[in-house]
Amino acid sequence: MGSIDAAELGSAKKSNPGKATILAFGKAFPHQLVMQEYLVDGYFKTTNCDDPELKQKLTRLCKTTTVKTRYVVMSEEILKKYPELAIEGGSTVTQRLDICNDAVTEMAVEASKACIKNWGRSISDITHLVYVSSSEARLPGGDLYLAKGLGLSPETHRVLLYFVGCSGGVAGLRVAKDIAENNPGSRVLLATSETTIIGFKPPSVDRPYDLVGVALFGDGAGAMIIASDPDPICEKPLFELHTAIQNFLPDTEKTIDGRLTEQGINFTLSRELPQIIEDNVEGFCKKLIGKAGLGHKDYNQMFWAVHPGGPAILNRMEKRLNLSPEKLSPSRRALMDYGNASSNSIVYVLEYMLEESRKARNANEGENEWGLILAFGPGVTFEGIVARNLDV
Repeated sequence: MGSIDAAELGSAKKSNPGKATILAFGKAFPHQLVMQEYLVDGYFKTTNCDDPELKQKLTRLCKTTTVKTRYVVMSEEILKKYPELAIEGGSTVTQRLDICNDAVTEMAVEASKACIKNWGRSISDITHLVYVSSSEARLPGGDLYLAKGLGLSPETHRVLLYFVGCSGGVAGLRVAKDIAENNPGSRVLLATSETTIIGFKPPSVDRPYDLVGVALFGDGAGAMIIASDPDPICEKPLFELHTAIQNFLPDTEKTIDGRLTEQGINFTLSRELPQIIEDNVEGFCKKLIGKAGLGHKDYNQMFWAVHPGGPAILNRMEKRLNLSPEKLSPSRRALMDYGNASSNSIVYVLEYMLEESRKARNANEGENEWGLILAFGPGVTFEGIVARNLDV
């Protein structure tokens, strides 16, 4: 990756030749909206659990996550059809995958159609598809069912990223960037889709982390169109994706641990994760910024689109990097409105960031042209992209 010269720094609204850009966003959600204030009673009722200590713990967790609303695939209708999902210890992976496979495809199709509509060009112009999910498992994969559901050409080149967790959205963006920049004229559809049904279980004292998931995670789908050298007549670039890197931290593979079992996914998250991210995020950001050739950059003179893994992670990042409170506002808003939606979340964060940028511009307040798109996932894996806001 070359360094950024003065001409590049001064070219507002125009993308640099050959650099990938995001041209449009789309999102979709299941019909079931969960208000956080009613979640505890509903969850314990549907799972026929009356343990007061577990209920009290979940009540505390629901308050500390800062989540207000989420969308979920799980519903009374599903539990009536599959009551075994709320019973401890049963072999239910087949039923879960039947539900998940259909649900993630339906949401991915809806989000992709919304994205293509916002883009404004024909679906036949899509040349590549990158599909990301940690909520299904089948052969052929969800990328084929999404292509079929959209009516994509059989000549569409597909890439499938499975079980990359919360870093999946930015990982998919990195892959889409590489495709767009190495295939002139290509138009890449990136779609993400997730549901928590794959890991839904009744509360248990033997699995305390399950309650964190109940209080934090949400379902949905996201989509983006990525291309280099956008057509100035019919395409409006929103972000330029300048430089992308990925690092994993050695000997941290057990920090975020998920196993597909007969009862669905068993998921555990180490208490040390926020500290691990805090200890390593500044070094990663410096490496990413240096790779892009930006030189020394005041973090508060940049925008920050960070996957909202949880309030503890955002708080520790803010403290370690000495960020002003408004810098992580888009991430906190996405967490509050949708929960941690895994790979989808970065779409929601970027949309909120654009919204806040436009408000600042209309109010004649200062804006930041350059910024970072970040996510953290199993590995522990850091994904980062130096990006440029072209909507200025």
